[in-house]
Order: sequence, then structure tokens, then C-alpha cells
Amino acid sequence: MSTGDLQAVPGLFDMTGQVALVTGAAQGLGLAIAQAFAAQGASVVLSDRGAAGAEAAVDRLRTQGADATALACDVANAADIDRLVATAQSWRGRVDTLMCNAGIQGPAGPLAEAGDDDWQRVFDVNLRGAARLANALIPPMAERGSGSVILMSSIAGLRGNKAIGLYGLSKAALAQLARNLAVEWGAQGVRVNAISPGLIRTPLAGSMLDNAAFMQRRLAMTPLRRVGEPHEVAGVAVMLASRAGGFMTGQNLVVDGGTLISDGS
Repeated sequence: MSTGDLQAVPGLFDMTGQVALVTGAAQGLGLAIAQAFAAQGASVVLSDRGAAGAEAAVDRLRTQGADATALACDVANAADIDRLVATAQSWRGRVDTLMCNAGIQGPAGPLAEAGDDDWQRVFDVNLRGAARLANALIPPMAERGSGSVILMSSIAGLRGNKAIGLYGLSKAALAQLARNLAVEWGAQGVRVNAISPGLIRTPLAGSMLDNAAFMQRRLAMTPLRRVGEPHEVAGVAVMLASRAGGFMTGQNLVVDGGTLISDGS
């Protein structure tokens, strides 16, 4: 195509007609992403461990005109995931975008102090749950020749951390899972990517946001000198789920205000 043939492509971020499943959707990043998907025209399944939280989030979206439904699921439980997959697919006949956002931090402190149960729980929720969902929902996407899977990683998986080591390990594994699945399923039109947020203003980050000494240090090493907002991560998720991200797969997109690349000066 010559430069004279270039034309604007309308609706790059439009998700009309898509069905999206978002886990960990009752609050924080999950809710912001579900709202962003719905605002772009998608029908959205909001899943969370607590049914009440998911239903309250759906009520909020419906007041904004969204087509949404709530499903409770503990992503560490294989039977729960089986039910979630079956119910989500039957709701509107398919799932086009899977957003694996559910996760837990796990214990704080040195890795040597983490017990076997800690390892099991963090990896069951953060990694195995996402892998199970992807393995169940990607094959139907592949049969249709298109689909997008987005895994919520973290900059904790891209650098060393003395406080939340298990969390960082599980998030690094999620980014690798995205690469592996992207290679496995790309030929069938399914794209798999990860997002690695930095410090975002969510309930999960509440203790850090309230720690003045920590915030002074963190913002000093963040070029944009501020905390990120949930919609700034949600926008990246929309891009990955829509035509705008149609030639992206196997990537881990960092959304951190520059923290990861800063020398602290």
C-alpha cells in the first residue's frame, strides 16, 4: 500500500457485538475495565469471588446503559471455573474477550518466610486460575478465528521486590503465560497479551497510598510524578480487546508512569 492509499480506519476501539468476561470485577481495575468495555459497546460478564460485590457492580453498569451480568467465581477452584465458563458462554452464546484480572497479593516479607500454603494459594489464584480460564475459553475463540485474552500482570514481575516476592513471581509467570499462549494460538487468530500496571489508585493499593514516606520515595522515582488512575489501565485493555490492538500478541504492556525505566533522578 502506498502512502496515497492510506485511509483512516473507523471504530478502532469499538467493541460493539463483543462479549467480554472480566474476573475480579467488583472493584478497582476489574470494575474500571468492565466499565470501559461496556462504554465501547461490549456485553460484559463481571465475575468476582463474592456474588454481592459482582451484582452491585453490574447494577452500577446497568444504570449507565450497559448489557451486563454477574457471576460469582473463586478462580482458585476448578469447579467454580468450569461453572463460570459454561454460564458465561451460554449468556450471549460466546466469549470474545477474556480479561483475567482476579488476583491476591499474598504474604508480605522475605520469600523464605512464605509457607507452602502461601505458595499454593497465590499461584492458584494468580496463575493457575488464569491458565484454566484461558485453556477453556481459547478453543471456542479459535474455532471462530478470533479472540483476545488479557492477563493482568504487574511491574512487580519485572523487577526484584523484597516485600511481595510471591506476588512478583506469579505476575512474572503470567507474562510468560501470555507469550506461550500467543505462540500456541496465534495461527487460529487468538491474541494473548499482558498488562503490567505500576502504582494505581485502587483499594488494593490503599495501604501504600496512605504511607507518606513510601509515596514520597515512589513518586520521586516515577517520571510522571503521580499515581495512575484505573481508567488509564482500562484504556490499554480496550486497545488490546479491539481492532486497535489487532496486530499485537504476546506482549506485556507496562502502564506505570515510567517507574520501571527511571533512575530515580
